[in-house]
Amino acid sequence: MSVLDAYQNQLTASTERLVTTVAALTDADILAPSRLPGWSRGHVITHVARSGDSLINLFTWARTGVPTPQYPSMDVRNADIEAGAGRPAKEQLADLEESAARFAAAAGEMTESDWTVMVNALRVDHPAWYVLMRRLREVEIHHGDLDRGYDWPDWPEQYVVWDFHDTMRSWTPGAGPVSEIRVVATDEALDETWTGLGEGPTVEGSRRDLLAWLSGRTTGHRLTASGPLPTPPSWPFQSAPPGLPAQIPDSWPPAV
Repeated sequence: MSVLDAYQNQLTASTERLVTTVAALTDADILAPSRLPGWSRGHVITHVARSGDSLINLFTWARTGVPTPQYPSMDVRNADIEAGAGRPAKEQLADLEESAARFAAAAGEMTESDWTVMVNALRVDHPAWYVLMRRLREVEIHHGDLDRGYDWPDWPEQYVVWDFHDTMRSWTPGAGPVSEIRVVATDEALDETWTGLGEGPTVEGSRRDLLAWLSGRTTGHRLTASGPLPTPPSWPFQSAPPGLPAQIPDSWPPAV
């Protein structure tokens, strides 16, 4: 199985879990607060739908060679989310399902060479194959933000391994509030240490607990630090880590 097949399968399963959660929401549930400050559940669902549509623009760029921004502007992005946030539950669900179907169809139109085209999103260049990873992150992270039973302990392990790795690759060296981050895994062979991160304590824990803290989804209560645990930088640090290979890799992330 190629890395594209593997991540498309993960994305399909992740999307199905999210759709199942949204299908159980009432109109009142939609208007209730999410875990994101200032956003209702309707804001979160609308964002996931519009984000999926925006990523299709990057597939169009890769297929046609015509630069197609992910969003016309951040003002347009924000206005679209506000406009859709208050819709009834049935409309939210239909929109989410239809946007997911559009994304899957657009991915299905990509040729092997299309996946290797470099596109630019939010001021970061990355190969088109990485759009799949970005979509998976959106679906997994924001599913938990709905506060309906799915949360960071439920993230698939392969997602945790990938997103923690790429989160750390996206860190600006020397600019953070910690000096080192150490992964303590059940299998010692999978332990790793990220150094040169900045000034501050050393923080250690499992990949899952570290990713939950770095992404702002926990306070880091399960982590160990050599001093007061700081607030991590705004996440995600970049839309994609620098230096991604244009060619589709045999696996991602590289073996740790």
